[in-house]
Amino acid sequence: MSLRGQRQGRSLWQKIVDLSLTDVSVLVKGIDADSIEELERVLLEADFGVDASMDLVGELESAARRGKVKTEEELRDLLAGRIRQILEAAAPAESPGVGSPEFGAADAVRPHVILVLGVNGTGKTTTAAKLARRAMDAGLTVVLAATDTFRSGAQEQLRIWADRLGADFVGGQPGGDPAAVAFDATRAAAARGADVLIVDTAGRLHTQANLMEELRKIDRVIGRLVEGAPHERLLVVDSTAGQNVLNQVRDFGEGLPLTGIVLSKYDSTARGGTVVAVSREFGVPVGWLGTGEGDRDLAPFEVGPYLDKLLR
Repeated sequence: MSLRGQRQGRSLWQKIVDLSLTDVSVLVKGIDADSIEELERVLLEADFGVDASMDLVGELESAARRGKVKTEEELRDLLAGRIRQILEAAAPAESPGVGSPEFGAADAVRPHVILVLGVNGTGKTTTAAKLARRAMDAGLTVVLAATDTFRSGAQEQLRIWADRLGADFVGGQPGGDPAAVAFDATRAAAARGADVLIVDTAGRLHTQANLMEELRKIDRVIGRLVEGAPHERLLVVDSTAGQNVLNQVRDFGEGLPLTGIVLSKYDSTARGGTVVAVSREFGVPVGWLGTGEGDRDLAPFEVGPYLDKLLR
């Protein structure tokens, strides 16, 4: 691996160590302006975003000034504690996600409807299949619906996944109304007594107003047929997209109330700050991490393991 690759692969904590902020003499005497500026840079490069970066730097400055941080362990604990507060403040209060052991007992409404959203190329369809796999591994029955009636091959891609998984599939005619497909899929899932309906939507730029209205129409149609549906609106974003992730969360969130974020390609990035940036700025929890291309490469986001990796 090149020296540059080694540097990019280091954890946030290893980069903080490079700033000499873990040196006891630095912490006792006080952190100088240059070190603060460098810490801000490290956090921004790790995709923490401006708000979360300033928050963490301000917390460290204040603690160091009051003599609350005098050792490496205290510094690590300070950063871990503040990051945990940010993430837990955005944690969902509602029932556990599909595929979790508690899901069946906690949610009586059937079908449980998940709307999968996102821009082109983020891995929405693969994520829909991964969610289906988790649900089916938990003993639930699943219907996969393809509402992208315009992109060539979109329906076929999800149909192949459904066949591979053994899930039911509902699609539409090429060029047809996506909301009509959502209507048919919801009716079919209810008639079949399915536990879960996962609705894959067409990829779109978050700036395309007409396509965002199409999403709202799909959302309304589903809501008329099933109480409280869609029960989850998951936005799939590319972990490697940096600050553009915040733009996507902002714009999709203005169109529909998001219940969670799926960070796809999480295994392809050493920068983990996106989780904190999204939680801090929008209060939307990161629910899932895409860790590969296989149908079981989807992990629920957990604060403890995340902090261990970030500050190891």
